Amino acid sequence: MDLFHAAVLGTLQGFTEVLPISSSAHLILIPWLFNWPESGLTFDVALHLGTFLALTIYFRRDIIEILFSFFDVLATRKLNTPARRLPFLIIAATVPAAIVGKLFEHQVEAIFRSNPLLIAVLMVVFGFILGLADYFGRKRLVLADIKPAGALTVGIMQCLALLPGVSRSGITITAGLMLGFTRESAARFSFLISLPIVAGAALLKCVELFKQGIPAGEGVPMLVGVIFAAVTGYISVAFLLRFVQKRSLSPFVWYRFIVGSALIVAILSGFKG
Repeated sequence: MDLFHAAVLGTLQGFTEVLPISSSAHLILIPWLFNWPESGLTFDVALHLGTFLALTIYFRRDIIEILFSFFDVLATRKLNTPARRLPFLIIAATVPAAIVGKLFEHQVEAIFRSNPLLIAVLMVVFGFILGLADYFGRKRLVLADIKPAGALTVGIMQCLALLPGVSRSGITITAGLMLGFTRESAARFSFLISLPIVAGAALLKCVELFKQGIPAGEGVPMLVGVIFAAVTGYISVAFLLRFVQKRSLSPFVWYRFIVGSALIVAILSGFKG
C-alpha cells in the first residue's frame, strides 16, 4: 500500500468509525470504487490502533473514573451509585458483540467483501431506522439513568454492527434513542462501550500480525494509517458530542440515504468498480 492510500483510508476510518455512517462500508466501498488493492492485515492493525488511540485520548478522564469505580466496587461490593454501576453496564453491553464478532467476523467479511450492493442497501435501511429513532425518541434520560436491561439491549443491537453498512456508533446510538436517552447520552455510551471492542479487535489483529510479521515496505504506510485514523477520530468524537447537544442526526441520515441510494443505482446500472 502506498502512502496516499494509507492516508485516505486512515482518514476515512477516523471519521466514519465515530460518525454514524459506517466505517466498514466506506473502507470496503472506496477501494472497490477506485480499484485499489486490498489493504491486508497490516493496515487493519493500523486502523484499529488509530481508532483506539483517538477514543482513549478523548475519554482519558472517563476511563480513569471508570477504572477507579470498577476497583472501588470490587473492594466495597457496593453498586449503590451510577458511577459504580457504569463499569459493569459497559461490560454487559460489550459481551454480546464480542462473542458474536469472535464467532462470525470472518464469515460476514467473506460475504460482504464481494457484495457492495448489500452494503449500500444496509446503509440506507439503517440510516432510515436511525432517523426514526432520532425523531420519535423521548430524549429524556441521561447516562446515570441507564439500567442493566437497557445496557444489554444496546449491547445486543451492537452485534448488528458486524454487518458493513450498519455502523457501530449508528446502531448503538439508535438503540439509546429508542430507550429514551438524549442524543448526547446515547452517543457517549456508544463510544464508551466501543472502547473494549476496539481494544480487543486491535489486540487480536496485533497478535495475528506478530505471528506473520510486518511485510517489507508496509511499516511506514502502517504508521501513516495509525496517525491519520487517530487524529481524524479524535476530531470526529469531539465534533459529534458537541453537534448532538443542539442538533438532530438528520444530516447523517440524509448522507446515508443519498450515498447508499447513489451506489444502489450505480451498481444496478452495471457499474463494476
